[in-house]
Amino acid sequence: MDLGLKGKTVIVTGGGSNIGRAIFLTYAREGANLVNAEIDEKMGQKAVDEANALKAGSKAIYIKTDVTNPDSCQAMVQKTIGEFGQIHVLNNVVGWTFDRLFIEKPRKEWEKEIALNLWSVINCTRAVVDHMMEKKYGKIVNMGSDAGRIGEFREAVYGACKGGVIALSKALARELGRYNININVVCPGMTIPASTEEAGELSMFGPGGFGRGIFDNPEMKEKLKASYPLRRLCTAQEVANAVVFLASDAASFITGQTLSVSGGYTMM
Repeated sequence: MDLGLKGKTVIVTGGGSNIGRAIFLTYAREGANLVNAEIDEKMGQKAVDEANALKAGSKAIYIKTDVTNPDSCQAMVQKTIGEFGQIHVLNNVVGWTFDRLFIEKPRKEWEKEIALNLWSVINCTRAVVDHMMEKKYGKIVNMGSDAGRIGEFREAVYGACKGGVIALSKALARELGRYNININVVCPGMTIPASTEEAGELSMFGPGGFGRGIFDNPEMKEKLKASYPLRRLCTAQEVANAVVFLASDAASFITGQTLSVSGGYTMM
């Protein structure tokens, strides 16, 4: 299926690691022009170089962006417009958590989770939405989590943030539909990078992140697989496929929806 993304301008936040990287490179293969809005310069530029090496008719650039800072988000959007003229798609992918009980978490972790999982979506959406309203066209795909749909043990504040993303997306889909702006959410299952090369130092699968312990523990991986009806873990590419579809005109009459790409972990 031709998704009609060739020549369109797409922003991916956190496009340097794991799911964000897979999404970024999938758009590149579709021929979209790309901005990697990433705080990790090394991983952000690496993904840009990979995208440009595909020679699929797209142009990819890196813009260092702190998605927790509204001014940084506004500057990134203005640079994108200056480079490409129009923004067609925003993908809010940045996310982070450290898996532990609510009563064991220091406040600084709650604040980091809220900043990276909820404020990041608000900041980037606010930065781009005036432009999309003016152009009367836009696709926004936000990264949720099944933790925000059903609640999840050891992920209380993270789940609250993702539930907020889902509610925010529904509300904005109602507000902005009249401007031909579609907003949807994708909730991935546990998605472990294929290798440590696909996770930067700031990723939760990077050094010091709780995910690195899962990455290095085959027994834990097997236990996780058993919790999914399909008896395996999600791949970053499977999440990317759903995201890119929702950002395309093939999904032009889909808005305000939450899609779990989680192997049947939740069925709702």
